[in-house]
Amino acid sequence: MQGEGNQVGGHIAGVVATGTGQSSVHRAHFLDELVRLVPRGCARFGKRVVEVQELGVEEGGGVRIRFHDGTVAEASALVGCDGIKSRVRQIVLGERAPAAHAVFTGKYAYRGLVPMEKAVGLLGEELAKNSQMYLGYHGHVLTFPIEKGKTMNVVAFRSKRDGKWEDERWVLPMRKEDMFRDFEGWGESVRNVLSLMEKPDVWALFDHPPAETYFKGRTCLLGDSAHASTPHQGAGAGMALEDAFVLSNLLGSVHQAKDIENAFRAYDAVRRPRSQKLVTTSKTAGQLYDFEADGIGDDEHMIRENLNQRYPWIWEEDVDGELREAKALLGERAKLA
Repeated sequence: MQGEGNQVGGHIAGVVATGTGQSSVHRAHFLDELVRLVPRGCARFGKRVVEVQELGVEEGGGVRIRFHDGTVAEASALVGCDGIKSRVRQIVLGERAPAAHAVFTGKYAYRGLVPMEKAVGLLGEELAKNSQMYLGYHGHVLTFPIEKGKTMNVVAFRSKRDGKWEDERWVLPMRKEDMFRDFEGWGESVRNVLSLMEKPDVWALFDHPPAETYFKGRTCLLGDSAHASTPHQGAGAGMALEDAFVLSNLLGSVHQAKDIENAFRAYDAVRRPRSQKLVTTSKTAGQLYDFEADGIGDDEHMIRENLNQRYPWIWEEDVDGELREAKALLGERAKLA
C-alpha cells in the first residue's frame, strides 16, 4: 500500500486461485503452441475486413467478405476475432451505434520487461520472483514472472486526471522522468521497480460499452471484438478462450448451414452476460486498486474483503455447463424450426 495516511509497504491481501495457484506464460510462446494445432494452409494473414454482405438464398446463403486489399471471399458464416478496434463489431452493431467503438477508461499504463537476474539483484527473490501488486492513490504497479521465470513483467497503471485520451495512437513512447513524476512519493519498492524499466511505453486503456448482441445473421463476434476489457482482473484472454470453446462446439453440432444462426443465437445467450460482466467488474477493480472505488476508497479492511470475494466467479466457472446450456438452447431452436 502506498500513499498518505496509510502504512507504506503494508500487506493488504494475498489472492490465489484455489486448487491451481498462480501461473503465467509469455503470450508469444502460448500463441506458438496454439498455432501448432492449426493445419497448415488453413490460415491467410495480412487481411483486414472492410465490408460484409449477407447473401440471399438465391446466392446460396452465407456471407461475402471484402478486404482492404480488394480481395473477396465467401463463406457459410463469419466469426469476427479482429480485436478491440474491430471492424466486424461495427458491421454487426451499426457504425453509429454507441457500443460500436471502444471508449477510453480514464487510465493508462507503463509497460516494460526486466531480466529476472537484474530484478532479483535489486528487489530480492521474494519480490522479484512472485507476483506483486502495489496499490496507491490513483495508480497501482503490477509485477509478475514470465518466460519460465527468466523475465519480470512490469505494468504501472495511472489514472489520467482529465479522463481524456485525445491522441489517435493508443501506445506511445514515454520518457522515464514522466513515469517517475507520475509515481512521485511512492515507496522504495515501487521506485526500485520503476528504475529497472529501460524504455517504457505508455498504453491507453480502452474497453467496450455493452453490446446488445454478439451476432447478426451469419456474422458473429468473439473475444475482444465482442467484449474488450481492461486487464485489471487478468481474464480478458481467458474469456476469449471460453468463447471459442462454446462456439466451436456449437458449430460442430450444426449439420446444415441454415442452423448456423441458431448456433450464434445460443452462443450469444450464454456468453454475453458473463463476458460483459467481466468488462464492468474489471473497470471497478482498477478503481479499487487505485483507492477510487465508491464507498471503499483507501479503507484497507474493505479493500481486503473485496479482493477476497472478487475472483471466484471468474476462476471457478463451469464452462462445460455453459456448453450444455447452449446446446440445449440450440436444440430447442432446431425443434421450433
